[in-house]
Amino acid sequence: MQDFIKNTPTRIPRSEHSLSRRHISPAALNVLYQLDKAGYQAFLVGGGVRDVLLGRVPKDFDVVTNAKPIEIKSLFRNSRLIGRRFLLAHVRYSKEIVEVATFRAHHNQSGDGVMEGGRIVRDNVYGSSVDEDALRRDFTINALYYDISDYSVLDYANGMADLQAGIIRLVGEPISRYREDPVRMLRAARFAAKLGFTIAPETVEPIKQLGSLLADIPSARLFEEVQKLFLSGHAEQSLVQLLRYNLFQQLFPYTQACLDDNVTLALIEQVLRQTDERKSLNKPIMPAFLLAAFLWSPLSRLLQDKSVKGFHQQEALLKATQQILAKQQRHVAIPRRISVLIQDIWLLQLRLTRPRRSKKKSLSLLQHPRFRAGYDFLLLRANAGEQTVIDDAQWWTNFLKGDDSHRDELFLQRSSQKKSRQQKTKKATTEENTED
Repeated sequence: MQDFIKNTPTRIPRSEHSLSRRHISPAALNVLYQLDKAGYQAFLVGGGVRDVLLGRVPKDFDVVTNAKPIEIKSLFRNSRLIGRRFLLAHVRYSKEIVEVATFRAHHNQSGDGVMEGGRIVRDNVYGSSVDEDALRRDFTINALYYDISDYSVLDYANGMADLQAGIIRLVGEPISRYREDPVRMLRAARFAAKLGFTIAPETVEPIKQLGSLLADIPSARLFEEVQKLFLSGHAEQSLVQLLRYNLFQQLFPYTQACLDDNVTLALIEQVLRQTDERKSLNKPIMPAFLLAAFLWSPLSRLLQDKSVKGFHQQEALLKATQQILAKQQRHVAIPRRISVLIQDIWLLQLRLTRPRRSKKKSLSLLQHPRFRAGYDFLLLRANAGEQTVIDDAQWWTNFLKGDDSHRDELFLQRSSQKKSRQQKTKKATTEENTED
């Protein structure tokens, strides 16, 4: 890995880069200055530096320092230490959290570092300098450091050139870096989606053959990555990247198996597009809604399976729901608070499409705390081309828009349609009996 990192970084003076202190949050600046005042080295690094240099507004700011975690904790009373695999400090200022990490060193150094089969299991191996820390960065565009002492940017791996060229490139030999932490494959896809960058050939080449290594990553950690991929405003492009490099199947294998169906693909593309739109408008995003869409087709196929045959319709749906969520948990852990919402959305689909519907029950269903999510999901299904629910989606749309008299008319129409269907069925049965 030494070949990929300069022994002496290129120091880009303030006059030659666009990162200014006015682009950095007051909280991050305060952390940098306090560490410097206490006699420690401190640098802004990672996404905060990268995004500002690209003219973007960073989501957050990360700081690295030679201060140990316990020293950071004692310096900032508004901080707490988190993480077992990577021990670091979160310093809170009102609603903002600044992440502060101690310089990392390579695992052949002494310290609390554990590797199993080439994969990093624990990474509390501290370095003494920013030079050592640069060796541990994942991508060149994330190995850019902002030095508060003279406002320069330190470039250890030609990251500025890659930033300007729009290239995602690993620091170090790709296969060993992916084996150290397979999540880097997802991060490469995410940055490509988020930034509109191209992944360098040598960085992308091993991904398809090493994608299965993600099976060894804790499913709870993969849930965190799924949120970053699909809830950060670039969900549509994230799916494109994941499918391109065969990574989606590592996260959602049961959904991947259904992508040969146009309705399934339309449903997922639709929910991703809406998620991106809501993010751009700063509207709340419901992870359960997106995951319900991802897993709807696997659930529907399971409902056709003999394992749930013989059950009452609602019991069959509940049983299939529990089965598909349990199977998915082995790949991407879904917290209970979210899985409960997914189950509510799915169970509402049955109630929203029942043929027998009274005005009293329909009005009562409007009071269900998840009605809106269930109704919106029904619209998604109809718009995706699921023929069996198109009429129901239109009926509920009319019911919601109409006043009391219009709603009465809807039920009269429904009653008339039901009577007409019964008469047709009766006539057909009579004609069959006459022929016999």
